[in-house]
Amino acid sequence: MTSYVPCPKCSTPDPKRMNFTWWGGIVGPRVLSHVKCNGCGSTFNGKTGKSNTPRIAAYFAVIFVIAILIGLLPFLMR
Repeated sequence: MTSYVPCPKCSTPDPKRMNFTWWGGIVGPRVLSHVKCNGCGSTFNGKTGKSNTPRIAAYFAVIFVIAILIGLLPFLMR
C-alpha cells in the first residue's frame, strides 16, 4: 500500500486515494496521485501535498483536445 503525505490543511494522516472523479474518470486520479483527506475532506496530490488544480486543468485540456481530434478524424480522412 502506498503511503501519502498528511493533509496540508488539517494534518490528518493517511488520506484516502480517490478511485473516480468527474474530471478524470478512473485514470485521472491515478495519474495525478489524487487523494481525499479523511478529516476535512479536502483533495490534493498525495505525493506532494499541493493542490492538483493546475494539473487537473492540464489533464482535462489534453483529454478534451484528444476527444475533439478523434471526433474530427472521419472528416479529416476524406
